[in-house]
Amino acid sequence: KDVQKEREPHVCLSKEEVKEKIQSYNSSVTDKLKMTLNANGIYTGFIKVQMELCRPITVQSSQSQGRCAHGNNETAFYLPDGCVNTLHISSTNTVREVIEALLKKFFVADNPAKFALYKRCHKEDQVYTCKLSDREHPLYLRLVAGPRTEMLSFVLREHETGEVMWEAFSIPELQNFLRILDKEENEQLQILRKRYAAYRDKLEEALGGVWKPG
Repeated sequence: KDVQKEREPHVCLSKEEVKEKIQSYNSSVTDKLKMTLNANGIYTGFIKVQMELCRPITVQSSQSQGRCAHGNNETAFYLPDGCVNTLHISSTNTVREVIEALLKKFFVADNPAKFALYKRCHKEDQVYTCKLSDREHPLYLRLVAGPRTEMLSFVLREHETGEVMWEAFSIPELQNFLRILDKEENEQLQILRKRYAAYRDKLEEALGGVWKPG
C-alpha cells in the first residue's frame, strides 16, 4: 500500500540555479526527453503520467477503444491497467492544466474536477504518495527530483469515493456506469453460482460414497 506523505515546500530557484539543474537533469536523461530553458526563464520538458483509474471514462465515440457501454454520442470504457502517457509541458503549467491536457489529448469528456494528480516517491523501501494541489507545477517537481521515475512518478486517479462530486457526472455517464456495474455484478454472480454448484456436486458425491450399501 502507498503511504500518504506530507507535501514538500516549494523552493524558489534563481535563474542560475534552474540553469544548473537543467544541465544536470539533461546529463542524466536516458530517453531523450530533455528540458529546455528559454530566454525568459521559463523551461519546457516532458512528464510521464500513469493512469490508475478504477471507474470508466467517457470519450467521444469515434475515439473509443476497449470494453464499451454505448451512449448517444459518447462511449464509456475502462482504461487498461498501467497505461502511461507522456506530456510536453512548461514550468508554468499547473496540476489542473496538466489534468485538462491529459483529458483533452484522449478526447475524454469527463469533468476534470473528477480527477486528481498524485506524485509517487520511493524512499527506503517505502512507496509514498501525495495528492498534488491544483496550483502546483509538475515540471518543477520533475526537475528537482531528476529524470529517474523510481525517484518520482506521476499518477492520475479519480478522487477518493468520499471526495467524488457526483453532481459533476452527466445523466448518460451515470447510466453508463450503472450498466457496466450491472454487467460486472451478473458476471460475479455467475462465477459464484458455478463455484457453489461444483461444491454441491462434490458433497453429494461424497455423501453417496459414504451411504452406499455394501
